[in-house]
Amino acid sequence: MDNRPVLFFDSGVGGLSVLAAARALLPQMPVVYVADSAGFPYGTKSEAEIAARVPALLGRLAERYRPRLIVIACNTASTIALAAVRGALDVPVVGTVPAIKPAALVSKTRVIGVLGTPATVRQPYVDDLAQRFAGDCIVLRHGSAELVELAEAKLHGIATDPARYAAILDDLFGQEGGAQIDTIVNACTHFPLVAEELAAAAPHPITFVDGSAGIARRIAFLTDGQDWPDQPAQGRAVFTGSADANPALAATLAGFGLSEIETL
Repeated sequence: MDNRPVLFFDSGVGGLSVLAAARALLPQMPVVYVADSAGFPYGTKSEAEIAARVPALLGRLAERYRPRLIVIACNTASTIALAAVRGALDVPVVGTVPAIKPAALVSKTRVIGVLGTPATVRQPYVDDLAQRFAGDCIVLRHGSAELVELAEAKLHGIATDPARYAAILDDLFGQEGGAQIDTIVNACTHFPLVAEELAAAAPHPITFVDGSAGIARRIAFLTDGQDWPDQPAQGRAVFTGSADANPALAATLAGFGLSEIETL
């Protein structure tokens, strides 16, 4: 029996959307989920801050938890620091990048929205994805740090105002050509956690796309043939800052199979 975990890493709870897809495919996968609450949020930080913080922190986490695989379940961290992390660690690392390719495959109007954090949507990596996989599309972007906060609030059991979601989407649909958007890339792992709220706030029916299913398949491919525990394992949630004792968040984490909570 191989009890080494798969380590999921994000600035907050957003990576739970990736964990859910991976759990559905690999229910016996031992999990350590790390929320960098001491560094939250990433989306408003500079590239230099993230490039310095993420590899160093993941190095510590790899030494502590000895994972078989690391998943950077954060678009911002992946688009900035993925190459550095892979170069520094002797463990397979899976990143999360905006799902522009699958969005281009489903868009009928050929106008795609990319909704991410401010740090993600300004990355040259996003330009490259758009050129390679959506060259015949208009790709409009909007960075929202507020939407990250709304997702965090929801999972902490705090009610959020529907008007705030509508205002965020207005900044995307209000751009030139934005009225023709039929597909939106949720380019932050937090955003699928508020998918219902976003769909309700959209001015017309929208297809929302994210990369969680593809990441789950990649994890399965990289761990193919490895041993797993005989029974589904209860996972561990780790916070780099103070562990949140909020009962609603604890219940949410338990719903994702994370029954233990600790502080790094």
